[in-house]
Formats: sequence, C-alpha cells, structure tokens
Amino acid sequence: MIKTVLFDMDGTLIDTEKYYRICWPKALEVFGYHMTDEQALSMRSLGRPFAPARLREMFGENVDYYAVREKRKELMNAYIEKYGLEAKPGAVKLLRFLREKGFRTAVVTATDLGRTEYYLRKLGLLEYFSRLISASMVREGKPSPDVYLYACDQLGVKPEDCLAAEDSPNGVISAWSAGCRVVMVPDQTQPDEGLTQKLYARVDRLDEIIGLLT
Repeated sequence: MIKTVLFDMDGTLIDTEKYYRICWPKALEVFGYHMTDEQALSMRSLGRPFAPARLREMFGENVDYYAVREKRKELMNAYIEKYGLEAKPGAVKLLRFLREKGFRTAVVTATDLGRTEYYLRKLGLLEYFSRLISASMVREGKPSPDVYLYACDQLGVKPEDCLAAEDSPNGVISAWSAGCRVVMVPDQTQPDEGLTQKLYARVDRLDEIIGLLT
C-alpha cells in the first residue's frame, strides 16, 4: 500500500527546467562550445559522475565541466532573479491532500540541498516535506537508483511502497531502477515507448496523482 510519495524538484515541483534548457547552452557558449537543444535536454536531472561524462562525450575531454556548471548556475540565478520561480500546476493542491491524508513526502533531487531548501521555502512548499534528499548524499546521481534507494532507507520504507513523481527520462529511470512506482508528469518532453513501459502512470498535472491514490 502506497503511503509515501517522493518528488523530484526541478521540472516536477518547480518550473525551473525551462531555465536549465536555456542556461546550459549559454554557459557552454562562453567557453566556445555549441550545445544543441537536444543535448541540453539530455542533461536534465543528470547527476555525477554521469553529467561530467556526458559533457566530455559531447565536447571532448578538455571541457571543464565544473567551470561550465558554475557559469550555468550564475546564469540560472540571473534568470530566476529576473523572471521568478513558480510551482508547477497542481503542486499545492496535491501536497495539501497528501498532508491531510497522512502520506509521508520527501524531495529526491539532483539539486544541492542549499538551493533545494531555498527554492522550496521561497515558494512556500518546504513545510510539506519531512525530508530533503539530494544526489550529493550518494555515490551516483540520477539515472542511477542510488538517491531513491537512499531516500527509502532514510524514510524506513520499501521502494515498492513508494510513488515517485518525475518529469524527465533520467529521473524516471532512477526511480524505476530503485523499484518505485513512477508517475511521470512530463515537462520539456513526452516519454517515448521505452520510457512509457517503466511508468505506473503518466499525468499532465501533479494534482491528477490524487486520483491514483484514492
């Protein structure tokens, strides 16, 4: 029986993936590289060591992942300062329902804890979560299952008793590989046939998950 819901943050709870999609190419441009939109999308929720490896695969061994990432963070901060942050449609309604019905909730994200807490607090969402779990706490980030397995261990629950809400292929693969039931709320792209086979469900808005739990 599902009594725990795990949430990815960027693109699932908060509408930030659109900024990543812009800022990765802009950051790489500073260092003399051209990143296509498709390549930018492939970076969604990608954790270490996969993200540095992905950049080297695309742009060669000499690309400085950490310098590019710092520039991307700088650009992201500027975009957020200018355009602000928004919760994804249905997020608050779903989180209120889960709290009222006694579900346990946690965030399982590729983002570092400092920014995770800042974003959630800024949008008034932090109070809904008992734990914030970052890929920085485990050996491998998404699409490895490590971060979801760690989250389940910390919460004292079995993966098969958890619903995981994700928006990206790397996130879906991470949660599915850990044994969670994955609900995809597509953000920047729709799931292909292979990814669809890994899903417990696909919904257009977060609050549609309520119907899966009642």
